[in-house]
Amino acid sequence: MSDDNHQELSAEEQFRQQALDYHAYPTPGKIEVALTTAAETAKDLALAYSPGVAEPVREIAQNADNAYKYTSKGNMVAVISNGTAILGLGNLGPLASKPVMEGKSLLFKRFAGLDSIDIEVKHRTIEEFVDTVANIADTFGGINLEDIKAPDCFEIEKQLIERCDVPVFHDDQHGTAIVTAAGMLNAIELQGKKLEDATIVCLGAGAAAVACMELLIKCGAMREKIYMLDRKGVIHTRREDLNEYKQLFANNTDKRTLEDVIDGADLFLGVSGPNLLSPEALKLMADKPVVFACSNPDPEIKPELAHDVRNDLIMGTGRSDYPNQVNNVLCFPFIFRGALDVRASEINDQMKLAAVEAIRQLAKEEVPVEVLAAAGVESLSFGPGYIIPKPMDPRLLPRVARAVAQAAVDSGVARIEMPENYLAN
Repeated sequence: MSDDNHQELSAEEQFRQQALDYHAYPTPGKIEVALTTAAETAKDLALAYSPGVAEPVREIAQNADNAYKYTSKGNMVAVISNGTAILGLGNLGPLASKPVMEGKSLLFKRFAGLDSIDIEVKHRTIEEFVDTVANIADTFGGINLEDIKAPDCFEIEKQLIERCDVPVFHDDQHGTAIVTAAGMLNAIELQGKKLEDATIVCLGAGAAAVACMELLIKCGAMREKIYMLDRKGVIHTRREDLNEYKQLFANNTDKRTLEDVIDGADLFLGVSGPNLLSPEALKLMADKPVVFACSNPDPEIKPELAHDVRNDLIMGTGRSDYPNQVNNVLCFPFIFRGALDVRASEINDQMKLAAVEAIRQLAKEEVPVEVLAAAGVESLSFGPGYIIPKPMDPRLLPRVARAVAQAAVDSGVARIEMPENYLAN
């Protein structure tokens, strides 16, 4: 083994140990329950539990909406998984997903001030999972589904939306789609093109891929100009192995390979695996292409290689160490913040599109000094290297949450009006 390889392995092992220590110390895990009111005296305890607790119980029994007034429901999100699609690691089971779900809870608190608890569910059938979640849903203000394999995730989310009286949101689908759409709309604008005219290639056909393409269609993309590929190649109308979600993108075409469909394409989205977009295929794209290579940790094509091949492209990845990171944390905390603050019954298309617009417009504004410092750069301005806001941008919370809350009110799914001067600062 060379010295370079030894050093690289050593760095990987060091990071692995740092990650394990981070989760183990000073206390195992990343979240805890904290008290929000006094519990020091005998009177405090009498108010907190028996006999004082009977009073809010009676109020809630008379009017269920009083749960928002007397309990933590209105500021509480459940992060729920069955562990069937954990990050890029696959189906490792519910308990193995717990560190990821705790991480999601950490992000809710860090970025939107939302309390969150992780719940990992064992089940044998989709129906059992849905029953479990639906039966506990009223405890929470919203349900964030996470790391559930396709196509099960589509049916699970659909059934839970129908059965639950609080917002249900599968972030792997819609969070990814919202940030992807915001970045792609800005990128294609910079390239002087229109989404409705663009030919789009989507490499990958799972939950994120389907949701991204459906949202891009709602933003103006033409379904017949979208070519989606799975492990067997282009999804076309003569294939007989397609589930109902892939069938939505079955193209009536004789093209069968990535090279066939990428010839002359304007947009490429990769939600598949590492190094699957070759330099030769990238060369085939139209002038001024947009490439989002979002496989993590290794993209479909490395940005250095892509820019060597094409000096006219705009590129995004899922990684924080390259420009234009497609990161779900740009939206999901703020979508739930806005939804919960107007007691929305669901997160609908109007709310998702409002989030897209808020995120993309923020990237066009002057970047505050504190964001530059957090990002470790001297300057950022709207352009090929900055089409999506940075996750540490404090303006995301008020902008996205306000836009989502207003869309909930305007579309009729909010139970209360948006509070006066809501998130004004």
